[in-house]
Amino acid sequence: MNVPDIIIAVDGFSSTGKSTFAKMVAREFSFLYLDSGAMYRGVTLAAMEQGLIAPDGAIDEPSLREIIGTLDLHFRRDSGKTQLFLGERCIEDRIRTLEMSSHVSPVSAIPFVRNFVDDKLHAFSAGGRVIMDGRDIGTTVFPQAELKIFMTADENVRAQRRYDEMLSKGETPVFEDVLANLKERDYIDSHRETSPLSQAADAYVMDNTHMTLHEELVWILGLIQGKFGILEAPALSC
Repeated sequence: MNVPDIIIAVDGFSSTGKSTFAKMVAREFSFLYLDSGAMYRGVTLAAMEQGLIAPDGAIDEPSLREIIGTLDLHFRRDSGKTQLFLGERCIEDRIRTLEMSSHVSPVSAIPFVRNFVDDKLHAFSAGGRVIMDGRDIGTTVFPQAELKIFMTADENVRAQRRYDEMLSKGETPVFEDVLANLKERDYIDSHRETSPLSQAADAYVMDNTHMTLHEELVWILGLIQGKFGILEAPALSC
C-alpha cells in the first residue's frame, strides 16, 4: 500500500502500548520510528549517573541545564529495531526500569529539557515518513502532523501490562507499586505546566483495553485508507 510521506503522532497515557503500536506501524508501512519517551528517559539516566537527582527526587536543574547541550543522545536502527544510544553506549535496558519511571516525569516537565528533546525530534524527522509516540507529539512537537492518534486504556489493564513486561525482563516488581507509579505519572503528565498530556482536537482516539495487536493494526489500516483515499490494502504480517 502506497502510504504518503506523512508524520504520524501517537500520544496517550503510560503503558497503553504506544511504543509497541508505533513500532508495529513503522514495520508494516516502512516508516521511521522515533520514541520520544526514550529521549526523556535518556536525559533522566544521564542526570542520575551524574548525581543530579537526589535520593528524595530533587533535581539539580542548574547543573542539568549546563550538561544537557552536550548529551549525545541518538537513535540507531539495527536488525529492524530502533534503539537509543548515549554516545557509543546502548542504554535501552537501563532506561526501562521502574526506578527510571519514577524519575522521568519530573525531569520531562522541565521546560529546557522539553526544548532539547523537541529539537532532537525535529532533526530526526526531517523529510517526514516518521511515526513517533509520546505525551505531546500531536499537540506541541508536531501540531501539523497529518495523522494524530490518542491512545488510552483502563489503568488496571495498563498496570498489568507494565507488570508483565517487567517480569519478562527478570525483574521482581510488586503490582501495587507499578499501579501507584502509573497513577502518579498520569497525574504529573496531565498537570505539568509545560506541554501537559492532552488529546489533540483532531486526534483519533484508540481505547485498546480489549484490543489485540492485530486489531490495532487493522484499525489504523482502515484509518489510513479512509483518510488518504487509498483503495488497495496490504497483507498484514501481524
